Amino acid sequence: MCLAVPGRIETIEGVDPLLKMGKVNFGGIRKNVSLSYVPEAVIGDYVMVHVGVAISVVDEEEANRVFHYLKEMDELQELGDTLQ
Repeated sequence: MCLAVPGRIETIEGVDPLLKMGKVNFGGIRKNVSLSYVPEAVIGDYVMVHVGVAISVVDEEEANRVFHYLKEMDELQELGDTLQ
């Protein structure tokens, strides 16, 4: 299944919008993610990430709602396996 997963930006590196990267926390799993599609994102923002690219900025409530749905579908373990 292909889906975007919410995560919280912890750090941002780079000035050039096309090369901007961020360390994103997905419930304890941290990954480097391209922020080139969301140049307005700042540390502390939640972003929806698909295949290593942040595709939109969302609020914390929306991020928590997606995690809740993933938990209901029993997909969180698979998600953790995929992100590691």
